[in-house]
Amino acid sequence: MGANTAENTTLRLKAVLDVLAEGVWSDEKLNAGAVLGEAIERVPLNEYERELLSGGIPRGHKTLTTATAKLVKSGWLVKGRSGWSITDDGQRATVAFAEPAAFAVALDAGTPVPAGTPLPAAPAKKPAAKAVQKPAQTPVAKAVGKATKLVEDAVAPVAKAVRKRKTAAAAPAKEAPAKETPAASAAEAGTESIEQPAAVAVAGDFNVLLGAPANWAPQYDESQMELDLADQLWKLAADLPAGSYTFKIALNRSWDENYGAFGVFDGPNHELHHAGGLLVIHYDHRTRDIVLP
Repeated sequence: MGANTAENTTLRLKAVLDVLAEGVWSDEKLNAGAVLGEAIERVPLNEYERELLSGGIPRGHKTLTTATAKLVKSGWLVKGRSGWSITDDGQRATVAFAEPAAFAVALDAGTPVPAGTPLPAAPAKKPAAKAVQKPAQTPVAKAVGKATKLVEDAVAPVAKAVRKRKTAAAAPAKEAPAKETPAASAAEAGTESIEQPAAVAVAGDFNVLLGAPANWAPQYDESQMELDLADQLWKLAADLPAGSYTFKIALNRSWDENYGAFGVFDGPNHELHHAGGLLVIHYDHRTRDIVLP
């Protein structure tokens, strides 16, 4: 373990790449929740990181989830609808920056993988499998497991079920030709065409600051995000005073389908500590999660 949360998070980011590289070697498909859970298993949370935030999510788990954006920015990790995958460059990074110190420097400085670095010939050595008999879980350990399980199992199947129910129940709502125009336009723009919702709202305790009549109101125009066809991200920008805010992403101007922290269907609220000024929120429907650029 590292000396502090920052060092621990970097070690866990390295573990994320190692786990994904091992998955390539073993042809094992792991989703985001399983990858994060294994990374935390290899670099356990310290007392501060085990502190539970609202929604029962350990602080260290949330910090790690947010920090994985660094791996994406480096071109080492791709977050897709079906899960996370490591790029060829990401696999080479596990070889070029095998030592934690070198990995930390490369990640922070944006150092490219040296030319000629080969793909790993074998997976990084996995910790010896633990005996079947596991020690009794503490409440915090159970919370970590619960968070991982939510990310693993809840998002895709539940969201699909919701969409099926809505389609079956709403015969008159078959007016979707006009709503699918963004996907068609995306294809024309040369970007990956994905099925997008008709509307996406940031529904939270600051909607009135956006001009909406009430907070937690996904039905109002002032709460709606706009789809950027170039990168297929929904975006909202607004000037907000300094403060702490909470919100969720709600689709199609209702709460029938909504996503909270870690992209979990009907999950805990996103929490935001804003220094004041321009706030930009991006939502990626491929992962059902937000991105704060």
